Amino acid sequence: MLGTLAKWLRILGYDTYFDPALGDHQLVRLARADSRILLTRDRELARRRGLAVLLIRGDRLDDQIREVLEELDLEPNRSPENSRCPVCNEALLAIDHDTARSLVPPYVAQTQQSFRQCPACGRVYWRGTHWQHMAEHLARLWAEDAT
Repeated sequence: MLGTLAKWLRILGYDTYFDPALGDHQLVRLARADSRILLTRDRELARRRGLAVLLIRGDRLDDQIREVLEELDLEPNRSPENSRCPVCNEALLAIDHDTARSLVPPYVAQTQQSFRQCPACGRVYWRGTHWQHMAEHLARLWAEDAT
């Protein structure tokens, strides 16, 4: 499964469909219908004809992210304004502080000023310590690529 990779690609701003309930036939049909590139670790699935596929070889998340960005010649998104909901893949929208106040814990409303919300699932995101950890993780990843 590539669920964690899908979540991180969404955070990086890439439209990434992921549904672990779909079988191979459904995945292939969806990828063809939507002109998507199918990311898979399944060698047999990767051999299907008439399908854009990237066989993911890396076992570690960092290796997988690098592999996708390099193989598909994608520029990493370093701006949270372009990120997508890690859960449902919708583009996040900025919301004002007053709207966010009723949707987040009181401490978050007091300490944060910038909020983004998923228009589909309603989840609200802000740059808390989790964001700092993700940014540090990505900075290490980019630094490793530069060396």
